[in-house]
Parts: sequence; C-alpha cells; structure tokens
Amino acid sequence: MSNISVLNEYMIALKPYMDQYGYWAVFGAILLESFGIPAPGEATLIVGSLLASQGDLSVFSVVVAAWMAAVVGDNIGYAIGLRGGRRLVLRYGRHIFITQLRLESMESFFRKHGGIVVIAARFFAVLRQLNGIVAGIARMPWRHFLLYNALGAAFWVGFWSSLSYFLGKEALRYGVSYKKFASIVLVLLVSAALIVAAYRWWLRRS
Repeated sequence: MSNISVLNEYMIALKPYMDQYGYWAVFGAILLESFGIPAPGEATLIVGSLLASQGDLSVFSVVVAAWMAAVVGDNIGYAIGLRGGRRLVLRYGRHIFITQLRLESMESFFRKHGGIVVIAARFFAVLRQLNGIVAGIARMPWRHFLLYNALGAAFWVGFWSSLSYFLGKEALRYGVSYKKFASIVLVLLVSAALIVAAYRWWLRRS
C-alpha cells in the first residue's frame, strides 16, 4: 500500500471522531500535540475545515478552537520546560518521543534564529511539538513567547483552515468525493513534509 493510501485511510479514520466530538476533537488533538504528545493535530484541523466546507461544522468555530488549543498547548509546554528544566524533560520525554537528539536539534535551531522560530515552528512537525518546551528551557521571556506563539498559531491555523475550506468548497462544486479530496490534501501534506525534510537537511549542512 502506498504512503498516500495509508495517509488517506488515516485521514478518513478521523472523520467519525470529528462527527462525534466536533470542535472538541479539534481542540484536544491540537492541544496535546502542542506540548509534545504525538497527536494528529494538523490532520484534525484539516478534516475539521473540510467538514466546515460541507456545512457540517462552523469554520469560524474550528478556527477559534484550533487557535486557542495551539496557544494554550504551547504555553503548557513552556511551563514544562521552565519549571521542569532540560533534565526532567529528557527523563520523562522519552515516553512521548522527546529524544535527546530531537531536543538538541531544536535547541540549536532556537539559538540560531531566536524568537522567529516560535512563529515558524508551527509549520514543522517536530518543532511544533517541542517549541514551547524549548522556549521554557531557554527561559525566553514569557511575554515575547506569548506574542510569537499567538502569531505563529494564527498563521498556521489560517493557512491550513483556509486551504482546506477553499478546496473543500471547490470539491463540492465539481462533485469530487470526500475520499478523492482527502487524497488531494494529503498530497499537499506529503509535499510540505518533503520540503520540511529538505530544509532541515540544509540547516544541518549550513
């Protein structure tokens, strides 16, 4: 089975949870992902926006739930990093796939690029999970972190919700099935992942 097929099935598997829990599913998945717990936050945002394009949810409520979850989740991560410190994060982080290598990579990236990384991190899978934790460990002033975090969350939520909602509307207009539309979105996700991987490789080489 191809990667696209696997991802397509994964995307469709989220729909029953969205149907049952609605905005709480969006909020919960993004909240957990934002402080280091592996959860399908980005995929849930896309599915929620798609359902909104079909009239099953309010796109405004999806956006608000996603933005609030991203901001709150990152601040939980910030508190963990600030209060627990690097040693505690490494000790217990292995249970949620926070490895020393990942943490060191994020710390190096954070030192090189400063506060702007808090904005950009939202668009990168691993960085999105460790963003707040590393900012807390680095003792970045909370007011600065909150500002950059809120902006990054707004850009990330705005990008994926707008793209998914617009494409969902176009899919309805031309009679494209949900499954075919999910494949289109997932192709975009895979393309974005490849770009991220290439960018991270370039950072390591620079």
